[in-house]
Amino acid sequence: MTTLRVGIAAALVGATVLLSGAAAVTPDDVPLAQQQEEQVEQEPEIDPIRNMEYWLDEYGVTDAWKVTQGEGTTIAVIDTGIGKGAEELNDAVVGGADFSGIGTPDGRTPVGDGDSNHGSWVGSLAAGRGTGAGKGMVGVAPKADLLSLSIGFGESATVPFIDQVAEAMVWAVDHGADVINLSFTTNTLDWDRSWDDAFLYAFEHDVVVVVAAGNRETGTEEVGAPATIPGVLTVGGVDRERKASNTASTQGISIGISAPSEELLGLSANGDLVIWEGTSGAAPLVSGIAALVRSAHPDLDAANVINRIIKTADPAGDREGRDPLYGYGLVNAAAAVAASVPVVSENPMGDLAEWIRLYRRADAEPTPRPTVTPVEIPPLPEAEPPTQAGSALLPSADSLRYGTVPLVALSLGTILVVLGVTAAARRIKSARLSRSPSRPIKE
Repeated sequence: MTTLRVGIAAALVGATVLLSGAAAVTPDDVPLAQQQEEQVEQEPEIDPIRNMEYWLDEYGVTDAWKVTQGEGTTIAVIDTGIGKGAEELNDAVVGGADFSGIGTPDGRTPVGDGDSNHGSWVGSLAAGRGTGAGKGMVGVAPKADLLSLSIGFGESATVPFIDQVAEAMVWAVDHGADVINLSFTTNTLDWDRSWDDAFLYAFEHDVVVVVAAGNRETGTEEVGAPATIPGVLTVGGVDRERKASNTASTQGISIGISAPSEELLGLSANGDLVIWEGTSGAAPLVSGIAALVRSAHPDLDAANVINRIIKTADPAGDREGRDPLYGYGLVNAAAAVAASVPVVSENPMGDLAEWIRLYRRADAEPTPRPTVTPVEIPPLPEAEPPTQAGSALLPSADSLRYGTVPLVALSLGTILVVLGVTAAARRIKSARLSRSPSRPIKE
């Protein structure tokens, strides 16, 4: 995320002069009739701030406003808090709370070290009101309401970050959020188990959750949680030429849609206007479009709101279908609101409940085991009493009965057989020697 404050006021003044034009002659030198004719033909003056919001025209937002501006919807911004200094935001914020332990109960006091304006920038892109007809910064859904939920990203917060997010998610759902915007990343693929319940709670209550993919410039080479949680709509970033941003975006298979992330405007907590970049700004643009879709199609559930956004996206990238840099393409607000899109029965970005069932097995209930009926075994007979102890060198009655006597008998029998065989052999040999030969033996 990069911000630029230098010379904005002077630039806007200069832009006003250029847009309105410098008169070469005085009105006194021009006939009255000609002056009246020129006033009729003169185009209305273009507000320089509004003119800098290029995404309004280039991404179909102004055309979508012909149908709706987000009436009847609520966007919860879970961030550093939306400040009270910008008049464009005061009428937009209808509620809030603090979850950092260091903010104010209404969530309107920015928290954090060095990035406390972040929540105000995000809120202004989503639902800024402008300062009048065609003047001042306006958000994508200027008639949607905002909830300001302040969380702390630094060490100053007294509540662990994981707990802050989980509690803020539940609060947002319970207080009527239709869309939840999360413009942060943890730079890790996995997430705490407490987020399983918090995000599942949002999905079960039909809330669209929009998450920033992250930025290479701040060290995010690949998307991390919460952008990796199944069911969220993860937003990548593109530059003014509608190409994937080298610094203000990242890559990953969980990216679902892309939106502008460079040369963005934002209102600080004190009302100052800044130029900044990052998918933290691309996400609220998509959150605003989600609010437009929900307003135009109040009968659609969250899954179909997300489906309309990705199915009506303008093609981008080299791959057919889902691209790791662009997701399904570049968001088109007018098409998302007005195009004919078939209804789906499942969230195209995934099913968190199914993921939990498959990958959180440690928390699953144990598999029931069949009950085994015990088998009774009759008791063994009592052992015979030991014989009277004798000398270890003398044989016992049992050893004589079962060992020595049978061994002696077997040995004697074997000896007698061997002696008998030997004697018989000698008699046969003697008989052969005493018999005369039956024929002569040649010498």
